[in-house]
Amino acid sequence: MQIDLSGRTALVTGSTQGIGAAIAEGLAKAGARVAVNGRSVGSVDAAVKRLSDACAGADFVAAPGDISTDEGAAQVFDALPDADVLVNNLGVFGAEPALDITDAEWRRYFEVNVLTAVRMIRHYLPGMKGRSWGRIQNIASDSAFVTPAEMIHYGMSKTALLAVSRGFAKEAAGSGVTVNSVIAGPTHTGGVEDFVYELVDRALPWEQAQRQFMTEHRPQSLIQRLIEPEEIAHMVVYLSSPLASATTGGAVRVDGGYVDSIAP
Repeated sequence: MQIDLSGRTALVTGSTQGIGAAIAEGLAKAGARVAVNGRSVGSVDAAVKRLSDACAGADFVAAPGDISTDEGAAQVFDALPDADVLVNNLGVFGAEPALDITDAEWRRYFEVNVLTAVRMIRHYLPGMKGRSWGRIQNIASDSAFVTPAEMIHYGMSKTALLAVSRGFAKEAAGSGVTVNSVIAGPTHTGGVEDFVYELVDRALPWEQAQRQFMTEHRPQSLIQRLIEPEEIAHMVVYLSSPLASATTGGAVRVDGGYVDSIAP
């Protein structure tokens, strides 16, 4: 399958590390000009350097700004006024007993995991519609379907993101712009390693800790391992391409079979 995104400009939010960085690299290797986003200038510049070293000849744009605020979003819009591909990857997660989650934390999870995507779509979708081409993807989670008891607030935010995707897909109907959610399963990132060690013995070696985490906390996984960020990126690159022109309004799974359903 040949995917060519030459001439397209993409923005990946929260792309200085982890899944976001893998997506930025995948889009760049497919030929896209990619804007890298993070909260600080330093973290973005460092990520751009790492990605440039990994993708010889690729075109990366620094787009720093905390998009959970109006001011930070404006910084990003100044750095990248228009985009052909928007990947809303920014998100926060963490374990907390359900009855201990404060109102402030409920609000923070909704602000960061849901409203940042709405803010970005509201800015970039009109231009995509005007050009009769665009791709928007919101990185959701298996937690949207299988709410984890240890992080209900996170699951709530990812469920809401599915509704955001479906609603904006209807707004883009007939325009040549597609809007989808990507359902990422338990994925191996630095942040997830910290999360795993919140739930299993910190003295365990990583491979043993991962196996125990999957057995005790994610037993539904059919691949019985954490997903690598590049595996999420492969799906995102495909959905960003002309080859995915008839896929919109959907929730496309890269979850290792975690969600126990025969429907997408």
